[in-house]
Amino acid sequence: MNGAAQGTIDKPLVDRTAAASGVRRLLLLGGALILAGACLAFFGRSYGELALFVIFGFLSVIGIGTIFASALGFLRYSARASDGGIARDFLDTARTGLLILDRKGQVVYANRAYGDLTGAARPGEVRSLERLLAREPEATEAIYHLANLARDGRSGQREFRLARSLAPVERGDDSPCWYRVTVRPLAARGGQMQAWQILDITADRKHEESSFQDLQHAIDYLDKAPAGFFAADGQHRVAYINATLAEWLGLDLTEVKPYQRSFLEFLAPASRSTFAERADALSIDDLDLVTAGGETLPVRLLRRPVLDDSSAPGMVRTLVLDRRNDKEAATPAELAEARFTRFFNSSPMAIATLNAAGRVVRSNAVFRKIFGSEAAEGASGFQMAIREAGHEAFRKALAEASAGRPGIAPVDAEVAGEASRTVRLYLSAVPKVGADGDECAILYGVDITEQRALEEQIAKSQKMQAIGNLAGGIAHDFNNVLTIITASVDFLLLNHRTGDPSFQDLLLIKQSANRAASLVRQLLAYSRRQTMRPKMLNLTDVVADMHLLLKRVSGDHATLERQHARDLWPVMADIGQFEQVITNLVQNARDAMPNGGKITIVTRNVAAGEARGFGYAELTDGDYVLVEVSDTGTGMPADVAERIFEPFFTTKEIGKGTGLGLSMVYGIIKQSNGFIFVDSKEGEGTSFRIFLPRFVSAEAATATSPETGAAVAGAKMDLSGTATILLVEDEDHVRAGNVRALKMRGYDVHEAASGVEALEVLEELDGEIDLVVSDVVMPEMDGPTLLREMRKTRPDLKFIFVSGYAEEAFAKNMPEGEKFGFLAKPFSLRELAVAVKTMLNEG
Repeated sequence: MNGAAQGTIDKPLVDRTAAASGVRRLLLLGGALILAGACLAFFGRSYGELALFVIFGFLSVIGIGTIFASALGFLRYSARASDGGIARDFLDTARTGLLILDRKGQVVYANRAYGDLTGAARPGEVRSLERLLAREPEATEAIYHLANLARDGRSGQREFRLARSLAPVERGDDSPCWYRVTVRPLAARGGQMQAWQILDITADRKHEESSFQDLQHAIDYLDKAPAGFFAADGQHRVAYINATLAEWLGLDLTEVKPYQRSFLEFLAPASRSTFAERADALSIDDLDLVTAGGETLPVRLLRRPVLDDSSAPGMVRTLVLDRRNDKEAATPAELAEARFTRFFNSSPMAIATLNAAGRVVRSNAVFRKIFGSEAAEGASGFQMAIREAGHEAFRKALAEASAGRPGIAPVDAEVAGEASRTVRLYLSAVPKVGADGDECAILYGVDITEQRALEEQIAKSQKMQAIGNLAGGIAHDFNNVLTIITASVDFLLLNHRTGDPSFQDLLLIKQSANRAASLVRQLLAYSRRQTMRPKMLNLTDVVADMHLLLKRVSGDHATLERQHARDLWPVMADIGQFEQVITNLVQNARDAMPNGGKITIVTRNVAAGEARGFGYAELTDGDYVLVEVSDTGTGMPADVAERIFEPFFTTKEIGKGTGLGLSMVYGIIKQSNGFIFVDSKEGEGTSFRIFLPRFVSAEAATATSPETGAAVAGAKMDLSGTATILLVEDEDHVRAGNVRALKMRGYDVHEAASGVEALEVLEELDGEIDLVVSDVVMPEMDGPTLLREMRKTRPDLKFIFVSGYAEEAFAKNMPEGEKFGFLAKPFSLRELAVAVKTMLNEG
């Protein structure tokens, strides 16, 4: 295969530099002959001339030969002579074939290894690699690339495979071969020469192929092993998983990419904490895996961290044993131990065993996660893991467990160091109590933080609902009283002129009744029973339009600042009610800053993910528009902030506030399907956050009934009429006043004290009624039921409902498509007349 094998490595195959050295010796010999001929000519003329002639003739022949040798490149002249014996010996004995070419591509030097590799036995058979491989398709591209590099004076290297050896006779076979060819310019020669090297690397490639096959066999053995195996990094991402484990988990091995999936995905939820807790330590754990089909797979994990430097930091190799068939091979005791270990480690609740001193003897991963490793391993006892308020109850429960008593009451305690985590502890006695270090009690801990928060939220909601029902009931009855007062005053005003001494007193009564009606509306707002006309709004525009009003409300000592986000989502709200909300919040912020400060109003979009980040348990998932009103005032303590939305609760001095402002705000926001929260710290200020749901429908919400009331009545509207009207009202005084007011306008009025009586009146009149004016809340039969019963015989019968509650409170219970008018209590006689006239004039 190389020169060493042939035994002729001591001589190069071609060396034109040696020929040049011989010519130089001939020139020296010629010079000596000329000198000898000159001597003969000087001492003996007869022989000297003949000798000179012969010598010059000989030298002429040598000169002509030298000229041809130089022209053919067989002879070069150098300004500096060097024997290069050591370098030549090294090149001649090298395993790599070496070929040196001049700039014309002529061979200057070729060592024996080059001849052995290319099949050249004599100097005349030596050819360059470019010529030798020109017809080899497998090597043409590589050699062409290297030849271009050589012409540009650059170096390069390529490897290629040939179907047969370049010297098949010496190899003795025609098997495929691999070669590595290198070219580089010789800098010492000014880049005029190129050194080509060729090396047979077939043996190396065969060794690599053999190693690769061995590796493939090893991987195949691992993939088909009777046990599962996987490797994961410090973040539990699977770097490798064998086919056995992939089959158990129901995975397609071709789709499992390294570091793309976490092994925690394949663990049962109760087993994840145990696995993650000891992922970087040598351990043996009995856990449950979950297959792609949702089935539970009990396994034993044998984990060993990789400590060598060749692997990624935190890499852990894990052997997985299938324990589904343990019942066939294990003893009952072993099965019981394995089953207990699995349940103990996989339990979603914290479990620990305690000794009589309250020290933890054994604990599972959930226990260590909730209470910390110090509680599980510390010598101070478990009670130090909970707050002091729960110590006494825990000591009593532990004493009962130590005494072997059953039915120990659970203990609720807060985890030390975590203000927001509450746990419920259950203790049970261990049957046999030994020495002080033995287990005497089993402790079970359940995290009830979310349950407590939900209980508090429900209790608060029920409290607010109860107060709202009370307020709504009071408002309903008070509305009837105010209706009587207002109607009576209106009748009296008809008989008293401006100059009458009683006129001013009557006017004062009416103004007081109107003020009382305003308080009732605030109560109705809190109980979410007021009439609202929602429409699609852009809150940025609404707040901007209110800027001048808010500047006056905030006063001279406070700075008002607005911050609005772009492209605000639309919401559905009653613009009048929303303006009242903002005005009330700004007024409260001003009152909270007696020495001045800054009030900030912010509007922006809040996506569902960000909304969850606020941490408000009551806030449901969805997109919202946030309106935040903040101040830099005195703030509120926590106990005051909890009651801030209750009716008649106020922090102001007696006589300076009714306590209905924020309760009204709360009711308006709730009736708009929104949420309002308050965050306040004493000395730092208060922030009210209003979340209104994003409106995504293309259709604007419309009221179920036509607009009625004084707003639609013109100043000179004729309110008289001759129609037949049935007035239904269970309050006698209210009914009497309304009947009197309508009769004064010329209407034929019939009255009924209940819905049942109204049906009887309708039957007596053979249905000859043009309009029914009915209260909503009545005994025996309410207003909506009366409407449905009457329209069974008179589908076109016109209806007006009178109520102190919101129209929406009963409209949602009406059949779809029903039309009716609405008049909110309390109302004046003129408002009643306008509502009746408007409904009668409708087609």
